[in-house]
Amino acid sequence: MGIARRWVFPIIWMVIFALIGAALVKLAFFADTSAESAPEVPTGTITEPTTVVETGTIHNDVTIDGTVGADAAVPARAAISGEVRKVSAAAGQWVDAGAELAQIRGMNEDGTNKWSILKAPISGTLTSFTLLVGQQVGLGDSLAQIAPSTFNVTASLAPEQQLRLTTQPTEAQVTITGGPAPFTCTGLTITAAAAPTTQDPATPGGGSTTVATVRCAVPADVRVFAGLAAKLTLAGGIAENVLVIPTTAVEGGSGTGIVYVPSADGGEPEKREVTLGISDGSMVEVTSGLAAGDEILQFVPGALADPDQGQMGFGG
Repeated sequence: MGIARRWVFPIIWMVIFALIGAALVKLAFFADTSAESAPEVPTGTITEPTTVVETGTIHNDVTIDGTVGADAAVPARAAISGEVRKVSAAAGQWVDAGAELAQIRGMNEDGTNKWSILKAPISGTLTSFTLLVGQQVGLGDSLAQIAPSTFNVTASLAPEQQLRLTTQPTEAQVTITGGPAPFTCTGLTITAAAAPTTQDPATPGGGSTTVATVRCAVPADVRVFAGLAAKLTLAGGIAENVLVIPTTAVEGGSGTGIVYVPSADGGEPEKREVTLGISDGSMVEVTSGLAAGDEILQFVPGALADPDQGQMGFGG
């Protein structure tokens, strides 16, 4: 028994520890490579998101940022050359349209005197008026400036926004933050942007974007001040109970475009040309090329993967 305790048991324990150590070394330095020899292969398929052609209503409103401004002063001009004989008003005074501002005496070819009354062309405040009795004036000289009490709203209209207007609007809905209730401004005009100047190809930066100017008159009974920020909403038309699809599904923009119909066998999608109507920026009307219930790709192929190439759907 003494021999067993002294020699046998220690030898057994040494063998056990040696086996444990060998197992740890194998796990640490000689891992099983069977997993590497058979790499996993994806078995699923990537499906492009689709959408269905629906019937809906599109309000083609264009909203732009604008500013309230005072209408420009109007000059009062001399109708004849001659001498100022009477001054009937003073700077800073309110005058009505047609009010007398001054009397001018001129001379006919036969030497006789002729008279002209300088009148206010509009109602407003006489902002510039420095005439003196005895002063000589010439035909067409601007002798006074009358600033009206009326205001206007102006805003810039980008080319892509102007393209959405199917007709020339004559008025706009104006909203002023913290101001009066929304109101309608009339007499709306759109002034075309000046043609961009030719740029030296060697000059970096490319050409500048040209914009048109929208201007409309604020009603006289609406209380506003120059410098107030405003939002103009231009009504570009409405289409009710028409076929609509997301603008992201269309390649192209004005008038015609291309949509992609998914293939039944999972192959390449079919290109289909469509005729387009008005758009609200997120949805666009389809007038021909599709029917209600047709399934199309929700995004133009490649638009999500590479958005910098400009293929971002409608208008891209």
